Amino acid sequence: MTGRSPAVGFVLVNVFLDVLGIGLIIPVLPALVGQFTADAQHQSYWYGALVASYGLMQFIFSPVLGALSDRLGRRPVLLVSITGLGIDFLLMAFASSLPMLLAARVVGGITAATMSVSNAYIADITPPDQRGRGFGLLGAAFGMGFIVGPLLGGVLGAIDLRWPFFAAAALALVNALYGVFVLPESLPPARRVAFSLARANPFSALRALGAARGVGALLWVYALMVLSQFILHSTWVLTTGLRFGWGPRDTGLSLFAVGVVATVVQGLLLGRLIERLGERRLVVIGMAATMLAYIGFATVPQGWMVYPIILLNLPGMAAAPSLQTLISKSFDPARQGLAMGALHGINGIVSVIAPLAGTALFAQVAHLPASDPRAAATLWAGAALQLAACLLAWREGRRLAPA
Repeated sequence: MTGRSPAVGFVLVNVFLDVLGIGLIIPVLPALVGQFTADAQHQSYWYGALVASYGLMQFIFSPVLGALSDRLGRRPVLLVSITGLGIDFLLMAFASSLPMLLAARVVGGITAATMSVSNAYIADITPPDQRGRGFGLLGAAFGMGFIVGPLLGGVLGAIDLRWPFFAAAALALVNALYGVFVLPESLPPARRVAFSLARANPFSALRALGAARGVGALLWVYALMVLSQFILHSTWVLTTGLRFGWGPRDTGLSLFAVGVVATVVQGLLLGRLIERLGERRLVVIGMAATMLAYIGFATVPQGWMVYPIILLNLPGMAAAPSLQTLISKSFDPARQGLAMGALHGINGIVSVIAPLAGTALFAQVAHLPASDPRAAATLWAGAALQLAACLLAWREGRRLAPA
């Protein structure tokens, strides 16, 4: 990354501000949905529909925007994406009905290519042997956004549920303006490839991703891992509200703790962990640690006990960037946008399935007392998915290990 530090700096700031904006609304969106619904079951179903619609648009459009960035360059796609995110937050701030909230989430999902194009940007300017550190820095910026965003969202949401949306819109639009003047292009014209809608549709992009050397099984690992994580994300506010009586402030504090741990691991420790253990081994260890963390979340009787578990799940924060590095190394430099867009497309389709499944599962246990083990059904489901991903990654590692 020598000689490109200003570009890296902008991308890191961009990811931080985007995640900060998203984190601002996490503690308050379920409560906002609750203003338009009659009971906890309807709130859960509508909240799941909002999150799923966002994910569906991500799945459809992320490979398209990733491929467009391979053709037009990363800069214009990033700037359009950030601006669209700001418009999404403004629409949500002024929404007066559930259909308006749904329309806002559709707009946000269509332009939600920031992370995939940011990943491609880092891949453009980073040699393969340093790419794990580059993705780790992105993960750290992501974690920093989750340190500040949910905490600030919880504080603002306690005053007025609309304030976090206005704050998120302002951050996104200021970030877009900042990029107009600061962001250089990372993909020179000589390395650009022609855009093909047939190649950029999500299913073709996923087939291309799966056909790359050694990637097929890793895609299933990645899909199971993010499905587990997205079920947790989409139901965390609901589950902790049921089990511990948490509101926006407590939820924001717990996500603040997750962000701190993720930032320390991905920003400071990831490079050394990869050097010592290798990406494949680190993926297996990280997912095993996360499985145990989910079991811990499901069994602790008091809310304060969540925090030691978050702290102990240090290896879990290294799994995603390590797996992403393995996949990125299988693609040539000219196709990093398509590869990262397709990978982000997996996030999109999983973020359709996860909230629908997770909120439907939560709706079935929402009437139970907090002490009933079934009240943590979404956490038990997440632990099972992490176990499946861990076993598949372990088997794949053994298959590829030298004799």
